[in-house]
Amino acid sequence: MPRILIADDNPQNAELLEAHLDGTGFETRIAANGEETLAAARDWQPDVLLLDVMMPKMSGFEVCKRLRADPATKAVGVIFVTALDEVTDIERAVDAGTEDFLTKPINKTELLLRVRALLDARQESNDVERSLAYFRRVLRGH
Repeated sequence: MPRILIADDNPQNAELLEAHLDGTGFETRIAANGEETLAAARDWQPDVLLLDVMMPKMSGFEVCKRLRADPATKAVGVIFVTALDEVTDIERAVDAGTEDFLTKPINKTELLLRVRALLDARQESNDVERSLAYFRRVLRGH
């Protein structure tokens, strides 16, 4: 079952995202600030992180940068979920290492489509990596 970590300091926003994902085949957890998010990402190893930008203790931009810099968490798929919608905010999110960007208020259908698309892309990438590793072993054996 795919794991989705929701990082938002506003409990109502986090609960709404969790409700949108309820019954869709995902396991969810919530983190309330940047430090909790990094710890949960390391300990729980989610497949996708729904990450708010404006959080206490550490911004979502910094969280994303730290996730990408840590070998244990660099593969977590990140979707920024934020009220910020300026082009510069999107550019900062991409520079930090996000794969996608959703603007609040969140549409449930769009959220589910983006999460599933990110999970599908990650699965395809994993399949390619496994195939390459197999071919490398075969070639070394000959």
